[in-house]
Amino acid sequence: MQTQLSNQLAIKKHKQFLVTSILVAAVVAAMAFDTKVIVNGSLEDLRQQAFSPDNYAKINYPEIKQYVENNAVNATKLLNALREDKKAAGQKYGVGGGISPVIPVTLEGTVTEGRSGIFKINVPGFPDNQTVRVQTGPALNGTDLRDATGEIKFGEFKNQIEYQDVGAAINRVMKAEALDNLDRDNLVNKTIHVTGVFRLINPKNWLITPVGMEVK
Repeated sequence: MQTQLSNQLAIKKHKQFLVTSILVAAVVAAMAFDTKVIVNGSLEDLRQQAFSPDNYAKINYPEIKQYVENNAVNATKLLNALREDKKAAGQKYGVGGGISPVIPVTLEGTVTEGRSGIFKINVPGFPDNQTVRVQTGPALNGTDLRDATGEIKFGEFKNQIEYQDVGAAINRVMKAEALDNLDRDNLVNKTIHVTGVFRLINPKNWLITPVGMEVK
């Protein structure tokens, strides 16, 4: 009788152990399934760090670049539209409205001269009084890339300094991706294809910040 009771207790304990083991295994499996591995230096890792303009730029620049490439208007088409009605052209092709929308544009032309990393481009069919330039660095000025999509707003930042720093950081990310291997010393007289943005201040003077630049 005692032996039978001992066996029953042993079986009961064994069943309890099995049930407990199964529950523990299920909890561990659920935790593993719900756990996301974050690779150091990845975009997910950058999102979890304290605010950094450079991290913000790395995360957001690919979307900016894609927007510019998808919406870039042919330079000749844009020039004709600006001649017809500057305000209407800015509203149709640009972002930001007001007197200074940012417009994505694509063109091909010959580099005629350059100074301090800013090169003048002769675009076929453009009149002599139409100036087109592209800035290539080392120093890149302006916040045209930051403002190109209209999605990056001042309100999401702590202050004006952060907002300005993000604009400069986006320029740096673009430069590292598109311009670091550019042979600026031998660019004059070369044909280049440029896709980028410029702020419409003077319709006869475009200063383009590129997202892509091909030397042919």
